[in-house]
Amino acid sequence: MLFRQVFSFTSITSGGHEAVMNIIVLGFIFLSQQCGQSICQKASKPNIVMVMSDAFDGRLSFDPGSKLVQLPYTNYLRQLGSTFLNAYTNSPICCPSRAAMWSGQFVHLTQSWNNYKCLDGNATTWMDLLKENGYRTKMIGKLDYTSGAHSVSNRIEAWTRDVQFLLRQEGRPVSELVGNKSTVKIMSKDWENTDKATQWIHQTAAPTTPEPFALYLGLNLPHPYKTESLGPTAGGSTFRTSPYWLTKVNSDLISVPKWLPLAAMHPVDYYSTFTKNCSGVFTDDEVKSIRAFYYAMCAEADAMLGQVISALRETGVLNNTVVIFTADHGELAMEHRQFYKMSMFEGSSHVPLLIMGPGLISGQQVNQLVSLVDLYPTVLEIAGISAVGNLSGQSLLPLLSTSTAFPNQQQRAWAFSEYHGCNVNASTYMLRSDQWKYITYADGLSVSPQLFDLTLDKDELHNVVHKFPDVQAHLDKLLRSIVDYPKVSEAVHVYNKKAFGAWRLSLGRNYNQVIGNLRWHVDWQKDALANERAIDKWLNGYYLRL
Repeated sequence: MLFRQVFSFTSITSGGHEAVMNIIVLGFIFLSQQCGQSICQKASKPNIVMVMSDAFDGRLSFDPGSKLVQLPYTNYLRQLGSTFLNAYTNSPICCPSRAAMWSGQFVHLTQSWNNYKCLDGNATTWMDLLKENGYRTKMIGKLDYTSGAHSVSNRIEAWTRDVQFLLRQEGRPVSELVGNKSTVKIMSKDWENTDKATQWIHQTAAPTTPEPFALYLGLNLPHPYKTESLGPTAGGSTFRTSPYWLTKVNSDLISVPKWLPLAAMHPVDYYSTFTKNCSGVFTDDEVKSIRAFYYAMCAEADAMLGQVISALRETGVLNNTVVIFTADHGELAMEHRQFYKMSMFEGSSHVPLLIMGPGLISGQQVNQLVSLVDLYPTVLEIAGISAVGNLSGQSLLPLLSTSTAFPNQQQRAWAFSEYHGCNVNASTYMLRSDQWKYITYADGLSVSPQLFDLTLDKDELHNVVHKFPDVQAHLDKLLRSIVDYPKVSEAVHVYNKKAFGAWRLSLGRNYNQVIGNLRWHVDWQKDALANERAIDKWLNGYYLRL
């Protein structure tokens, strides 16, 4: 009852006052003392609600990043739950990342190579297991983890990334202001799905109902919008918001990221910068505007998280619900002269992960290196369900629970991510361990690896791989114990040629017209014949053998 009295959706959204938040914290602490010490000690299993955003920079969920934009509900979870300071995606692109989260397995194990090839439709997710074990389940919004999704352009760009041509595949990133200071709902589809989620909570949830429920809400925000002026094949390069959400952004703190000169960039990073249409000239005002609009889009996503929390409170089940907020990947927002994701730099690979609930520690910041595959065993352990099969992750519950009943489980001292999709011309493997971030490509011979000391170089501008050969050797050995990455890279190369060859054969005489009108059509038409020949050379006769 105390918690109901002190928490108000309107008080948080309209004021966001620190005093109100302090009262909320005190109320939650009081309730925690009344509700017992552990989830496992409760008479009934807790409800589980996950809100997964798209392209949300995890560094905004804690200081100093949190000072850039007002995120009252992310901050609410931070004060009443645990914030993971070093949480990473297992692949910095939508579908492979979500495939890892839903399956609990690394991308190379499920062979979720790109946004077109991910999990089979009959793959067992943690939500399936919750349903089999008595949970009432609902999945709403952006799922994006089974094969067959996304545009033709997206898959062709992934398949042909080894071809010796350099074509812009995205629209130039721009900001677009819409509405006025009273315009709140910009991403209408997300708001519709949030409304569906809250309606489902009101229809399903009741403190006296014996069966627990599990709800997943997938948001598109703050993923940039499609640039409509570039036609139906254009990528998503428009950062769109209203004056209402821009008021939530601290413009004085927005920085212009440092960029390396184009000639000094790592060749894979240069390829990404060019294909993302970011190799041209940008003024400081343009860069600041894109970043401000992105932060405003994050604020709108945060408000949707707040609506879900409000529904849980109004139905009286918040005190027995574990709430998880995370994202599939981040957003570079013009860091490293790029927007979008598809990179192992922090803006792209670092995701938010905040978890609160009954019997869980409040106000905790966790330094442990974790990744999205850890959510599968975590959710199952929260629900008291045994995990099935060989999982890539570890349960985070021992790090979260107030109970001392958990055995001393040694947590991994590393986080792993990989990428095999478009806008990058080499399979990429990232290992975080201690202060180090090690990034390598294929067999490491044709493209040199990168090594960053994130303690001294938070901007990731100084590759020190040649300065610390012993560190590189140690991290590469550890990486190879996780994945045989030369073998995986070769498997991706074979898949790409086979998939492209089959697609090309299926088009017959229409091939030339279709291939020339994909997202890269502006650059392609400058010398279509040379580009077609480059593809033929790449295939090395594979197509002719079909």
